[in-house]
Amino acid sequence: MEIYRSLKNLQHDLLLKKTTCQQQVETYLQRIKDFKSLNAFIETFDTEAIHTAGLIDAKIKNGEPLGKLFGLVIGIKDVICYKGHSVTAASKILEGYVSVFSSTVVERLLAEDAIIIGRLNCDEFAMGSTNEHSVYGPTKNPIDERLVPGGSSGASAVAVKAGLCLASLGSDTGGSIRQPAAFCGIYGLKPTYGRVSRHGLIAYGSSFDQIGPMANNVYDLAIIMEVMAGKDDYDATASSNEVPPYTSLLDQEKKYAIAYYKDAVEHPSIHPEIRNTALQLIQRLKELGHEVVPVDFKEIDYIVPAYYVLTTAESSSNLSRFDGVRYGYHAKNAQDLDSTYTMTRSQGFGKEVQRRIMSGTFVLSAGYYDAYYSKAQKVRQLIARATLDTLKKYDFILCPTTPTPAFPIGEQVDDPIAMYLGDIFTVQANLVGVPAISLPCGQTQQGLPIGMQFMSNKFEETKLLTFSHQLMANLNN
Repeated sequence: MEIYRSLKNLQHDLLLKKTTCQQQVETYLQRIKDFKSLNAFIETFDTEAIHTAGLIDAKIKNGEPLGKLFGLVIGIKDVICYKGHSVTAASKILEGYVSVFSSTVVERLLAEDAIIIGRLNCDEFAMGSTNEHSVYGPTKNPIDERLVPGGSSGASAVAVKAGLCLASLGSDTGGSIRQPAAFCGIYGLKPTYGRVSRHGLIAYGSSFDQIGPMANNVYDLAIIMEVMAGKDDYDATASSNEVPPYTSLLDQEKKYAIAYYKDAVEHPSIHPEIRNTALQLIQRLKELGHEVVPVDFKEIDYIVPAYYVLTTAESSSNLSRFDGVRYGYHAKNAQDLDSTYTMTRSQGFGKEVQRRIMSGTFVLSAGYYDAYYSKAQKVRQLIARATLDTLKKYDFILCPTTPTPAFPIGEQVDDPIAMYLGDIFTVQANLVGVPAISLPCGQTQQGLPIGMQFMSNKFEETKLLTFSHQLMANLNN
């Protein structure tokens, strides 16, 4: 059975009766078993997915109206709630928890005839850049199983790259969609903050988190965004801005003004082959008629510290609700209230989550709030102002998605600072709330993918997707 890499091609063949949704689901389920060593799927919804596929096949046979996503087999990250299904955020502390409601994004996907095939592994509570911090064990990069796939949405990227589903949903707090997309050689989009509802997303950093799509091409990102984006009464931060018809606007041919951070491209942490790829891309963009200009960004060294002060503070607050009293894991040897909290949280949370909760509690504590949290908020404002000033003058900001290609599993697990610095180019979009996309733009001599990131101004996903579609068509010709 052919493994489709494009929803448009799949839907074309479904309408011509060359394949069926049920055949597609059965093929993916078999591939998930065949590639079990990747540890991408925590759970598959076999019976339900096959049943949904059958219903869509019947619609096709009977000539009934079909949803925009008919036939799309998609996996969801294990931080997105789906009624009647387990959701654990890859943590022991949510052991056995079954969601009592569906997230807005899940409801919107199902309403347009998507088929949810299962839930995907991730770093615990989306805290990590390698997909090693999971109670289910690490997910492995399908290009080389000795390497990390990136994180925290590492398994979401792996599933798409390995052909275990056609697309996937991840969440992005500081690069958790874009970084694994770069490491695995696929496409990943972090929307504008508020463009996609967060209702039903288990929170890490509430002012940073965004759900976004991961796929094999820009068109698939665009059509999933058409379905997911928009106002939601369950999320006060969800924008009421009208959702454009992204897919119908992809074929526009335009020339753009693009800025790139010289400090980023020439940063000492950059892998030489990634630097060369960035410089080659800049030259190619100029040849295609775009204006590409170097700009200064003096705040680059403050991005990661500000991000980790603020996100750990928010995680400390958000994760205080997990106590083992109402749901999830409960320490069996606890004798009273104090020991229930202490033992349940100590046993239920992994080391990386504990580290971030403790860091966040520290920066919010009396005597340190002004020195750390308050100052980080001011730095965030400075970064946002500088970024938005650039995006008033230029359509996009270009930089590498990651400073290095994928690295071996275990290499950074005992060095959190090294892991945090891997987010140096991606966290800016989350601090500012602007959309950003990672595109597969090359590979190293060892065959490891290299991703390039483009950021645009708030709610300019149309421009970002159109440009990306145009650019990749030129690069792949």
